[in-house]
Amino acid sequence: MKRDTPDLATFFNYLRYERGCSENTVSAYRSDLRGWFSFCSEKGIPPLPPLPERIAEYLGFLSREGRSKSSIQRAAAALRSWTRFLASEGVSGGSLDLLRLPARERKLPKVLTEGEVDRLLEACEGDDPISLRDRAIVEVGYGCGLRAGEIASLDLADVGLHTGLIRLRGKGDKERVVPLVGKVKVRVERYLSSGRGLLGGSGGGKFFLSRNGRPLRREDVWRIIQKRGEKAGISRSRLHPHILRHSFATHLLRRGMDLRVLQELLGHSSIMTTEKYTHFDVELRDVYDKSHPRA
Repeated sequence: MKRDTPDLATFFNYLRYERGCSENTVSAYRSDLRGWFSFCSEKGIPPLPPLPERIAEYLGFLSREGRSKSSIQRAAAALRSWTRFLASEGVSGGSLDLLRLPARERKLPKVLTEGEVDRLLEACEGDDPISLRDRAIVEVGYGCGLRAGEIASLDLADVGLHTGLIRLRGKGDKERVVPLVGKVKVRVERYLSSGRGLLGGSGGGKFFLSRNGRPLRREDVWRIIQKRGEKAGISRSRLHPHILRHSFATHLLRRGMDLRVLQELLGHSSIMTTEKYTHFDVELRDVYDKSHPRA
């Protein structure tokens, strides 16, 4: 059965809570997509799928309108991100290789140090249900490399305390299994036995619940991490749900994990997606070597 096309509000929430984009970026992408829809309407062409030749025509139009190169590049990036999001949601669209954007200086990824992760975990300490829940959220986010959407959508039936496994449905409903062991398992068990039942309601069988017993949303996970990060003294600009996933991957690589194993844990279809963490780690070490007084 053909799935409904996700609305733009869902895409913008994905940018905020999955990608960790700032409100300025979300606003800019909203403006870019509004321009695309307006262009398609005037030309009498369907906005979906955003075909490469149509996008090239649109970018040419922007150039003739006097838009700067950076503005045109951002419009192309907005369309590419939207198309990839649609593909991840199981909606058919145009080619993902829409346009080769001009090379840009690669920024270092936002990752926490292991000490900052410890501080974030300590900021969740407490015996009340909310503290137990928040500690379990940070533990599975960092300890299992989960996305914000995966944390929010986790069902009770997905968490196998006896098997030591968590079953996940990631992007495009792709399934994977990750281990639930060590301190992560201990904290998850503690939340389940001493916290979840006190939050009220069944939450539709969801594992993580709000204070009122409702299922959490992606944005709730983001707010929880931001709140606990503030308590831990970590800048809000460095904290979003993907920070735990990025830190999980980078720290495992530093400790010698095989890239193929990491690919399976992260649920990446292509090893090339996982390889970016290798490049990131090299860059981080280069910066350390150049700037740290004891390097």
